[in-house]
Amino acid sequence: IMAKVRIPTPLRKLTNNEELVVVSATDIGSAIKELQTRFPGIQERLVDESGAVRRFVNVYVNDDDVRFLDGLTTPITDGASISIIPAVAGG
Repeated sequence: IMAKVRIPTPLRKLTNNEELVVVSATDIGSAIKELQTRFPGIQERLVDESGAVRRFVNVYVNDDDVRFLDGLTTPITDGASISIIPAVAGG
């Protein structure tokens, strides 16, 4: 299953400035593991010590927030679009 991951600007220094990365994965967790294999250091910015998506990071499959689906076990369909969106704090 191939999916496109949109990398946010703050993380592109880890992906050699690639904005779109194609991964072969069956769920969000395996997509993040593949990103980590190819771009060391990216996983710790996306996932906390307990293995959950960090509070200040939003991950979407197509237009659905994985927090309201199955988190890291959210399945990916072929051709899916995964977006990693850092939360913006206001004040």
